[in-house]
Amino acid sequence: MLASTVERLQEVGTAFRKLLLSDALTLLGLMVGQVALPWWIVKQGGALHLAQYGLTTGFAAFAAMPLLAPLGDRYPKNRLITAGLLAMAVAALLMTVLASLGQYHFLPLLLAGCLQVIALAVINPAVSSISSELVPPERLTDALSLQKTAQSLGRLLGPALAGLMLAVASIPITLGLHCALLLIAALYARHIPTHSIEHPKGYSLARWRRDLLAGLRASWQVPLERYWTLANFTSWLFLGPAVGMLVPIKVHALGLSGSWLGACEAALSAGMLIGTLGAAGWFMARFSRYQLRVGAGVAQGLTLALAGFTQSPWLLLPALFGCGLTNTILILVGMTHRMLARPLAFRSRMSAVAIMSGQLAGSLGPALAGVMLSQHSVAAVYVSFGLLGAAFATSLALVPGFKTFMNLDHNKVRDWYGKQYPEAFREPGGTSQTAEQTG
Repeated sequence: MLASTVERLQEVGTAFRKLLLSDALTLLGLMVGQVALPWWIVKQGGALHLAQYGLTTGFAAFAAMPLLAPLGDRYPKNRLITAGLLAMAVAALLMTVLASLGQYHFLPLLLAGCLQVIALAVINPAVSSISSELVPPERLTDALSLQKTAQSLGRLLGPALAGLMLAVASIPITLGLHCALLLIAALYARHIPTHSIEHPKGYSLARWRRDLLAGLRASWQVPLERYWTLANFTSWLFLGPAVGMLVPIKVHALGLSGSWLGACEAALSAGMLIGTLGAAGWFMARFSRYQLRVGAGVAQGLTLALAGFTQSPWLLLPALFGCGLTNTILILVGMTHRMLARPLAFRSRMSAVAIMSGQLAGSLGPALAGVMLSQHSVAAVYVSFGLLGAAFATSLALVPGFKTFMNLDHNKVRDWYGKQYPEAFREPGGTSQTAEQTG
């Protein structure tokens, strides 16, 4: 498995390896910050401040994602990623300075958190679409698998590193590490080449508004993209809480310690990591993309239903491991085709619409779970959410043309949206913005 990974790293090229390193460092830094900052807020401001922080930053992320997405289709993506990481590092530096001075002030921390999620609204669409510019279509599945591996490593090691730093050092030092990792990630991102189109005459407000509306219109007017987004939204409405807020509640309901919560998070990340290191490839060699995309979505929901049903912590861990594994298969099988099908000039904007939909589901899902928990037991809510997520995951199978699309090879699927629905990518005056016509 290791030899295969090394071989794949050599095949995707130097430029993509720089993206992988930047990605891994970004996730590592983010996870360190996502442990250290909430810990400081809870210790100094209590649960109310933490809830206010989560609600405000969540709204900022939801609003910023579609508004900033057009930038990724007009400016080089490496510059946008670098600028976003530098902005996040500045916010992390503010947190570090306040912590070093022993000054807990909630408003500056809230503003710093909002700056970070707004910067992520620039980074995420660019990161999710730049891969298709750095590797040829036939290598994109391998490239996305390696990218998922790098991100999983960051997610797996970040909380452990943060916990170690908090145990042996202090909150200011841990936040300082958060800042340093983001700066190093920006340094590597700066050297990633890109082929994005830069608007030759600057970028006016009117141009930005037209690009924004064009991206939203394209995502809606392409039937497959529209239904794909809706299917993901409905399934994630239930699966999101099942992999997020319901996990610590389940651990607490079983009377387990906080170390079990850490073990659960590690099991989830380990499943993702194993999937990217070869398990997903094993399934891809034996089943069609269509079978895997639908089957993995159903299996993910069933593993979470099992996590909700079990009363044994030793069964909870493999259930969450299975969730991580099926999530990786689901993403790798679907993301490659979906990314290639989008015209090059629309990839950042259409990615942002999909991400925004997930964020909205991720905000509404916990609220729905909270209402359900007031009436029913943790196990009942958890099992219901897992089963409902599995049921809605099957809705993609009902979308006309989805099976045919998923069974196309990478060369045929490239710019498939633009070829099948050219009217969705036309300017108001009639000019098409598809990949071939924008260079």
